[in-house]
Amino acid sequence: MRAAPIHIFTHEFHPRRGGIATVTEEMARAAASLGAAVDVWAPAAPPGATEPAWPFAVHRLPHRGTHDFPCVLATARTLVRERRRLRPATVWLAEPGPMLAMMTLQGIPAFRPHRIVLTFHGSEILRFHRNPLTRWLTRRLIRHAARIGTLTEFTRDLLCRHFPGAADKVCLTPGAIRSVSAPPPDDADTAPRAKVRILTVGRLHPRKGQRQTLQALLALPAAARAQIEYWIVGRAVRDDYARELRQAATAADFPVRFLDDLDDRQVEAAYAQADLFAMTSIDHGLSVEGFGLVYLEAAAHGLPVVAHAVGGVREAVVPDVTGLLVAPDDPAALTASFARLIADPALRRRLGDAGRAWARRHDWRDSARRLFDLSTAKP
Repeated sequence: MRAAPIHIFTHEFHPRRGGIATVTEEMARAAASLGAAVDVWAPAAPPGATEPAWPFAVHRLPHRGTHDFPCVLATARTLVRERRRLRPATVWLAEPGPMLAMMTLQGIPAFRPHRIVLTFHGSEILRFHRNPLTRWLTRRLIRHAARIGTLTEFTRDLLCRHFPGAADKVCLTPGAIRSVSAPPPDDADTAPRAKVRILTVGRLHPRKGQRQTLQALLALPAAARAQIEYWIVGRAVRDDYARELRQAATAADFPVRFLDDLDDRQVEAAYAQADLFAMTSIDHGLSVEGFGLVYLEAAAHGLPVVAHAVGGVREAVVPDVTGLLVAPDDPAALTASFARLIADPALRRRLGDAGRAWARRHDWRDSARRLFDLSTAKP
């Protein structure tokens, strides 16, 4: 029996990079591999961007992919225009933007698909709950949903605590490493290094904790600082925060490189050239780290991880097995963790080797089966 068509709506998709974009792309690819007919409705690609050869259909929508009113309205219009196609299908609202669009339409049954599937990632739960109107609309959306996915137990518990009506519909759909990795560029430098290279990959935002990592490295003893360099990869989404980071880096007596928004091949090269990975995420207002696929990507490259024990990070990093987890309010312990790994290459190898196996424990196809109920689809 062939599965019902799956229509995926997202405001984050290739060529934009990030956790939600990766989840959407990989779940679409997995569902297609299981025999489902998949259509992805995604924001317009930038001029000159190349569309990969996807194993599913991609429809580009006339918006930039933010969660502001014009983008949400553009998605809502598409849901209305395509209602006859969507009505008998499974419609997956993969992140907050499409959820907000559906919230504006769900009071009209004719605009509501037969089977709605949702995925919550973390921060949007707090944002939706804070506002009385979106709190009410989210409760209604959850009532209309057939199934709800979360990548972690942390996010599941957060959702059920704020929206108890989700409890009997939620299922865990763990994240996994990318099924298709871009090869590093031919000129990538993989020669042995004199210094321990520490890498952070993530958008420049206070929640991602680049400030805390840099401060911890600056607090190392002089002998340890002389052994390191720090690479920061990610696009600036807060100009004030990016300026603050660059200003703080001027106090460093070790190299600090800001590599901005690299493409996939360049990110692969950065992983290949690193010795350890650090992303010390923190809770920042209503923004929380629901999981962090980047921790799995780093582990898959054999990098030991240093991170804060917050949110879903505790499900992405195994303490003292694949990395070192530190309480976010203990900067001295964070500095000590870096010092320990800088001084002990055998420990770095042990954690990195364990990380390779850990990163491969989940498969996107298993998560797609659970979320879309594809148990009867072809293997």
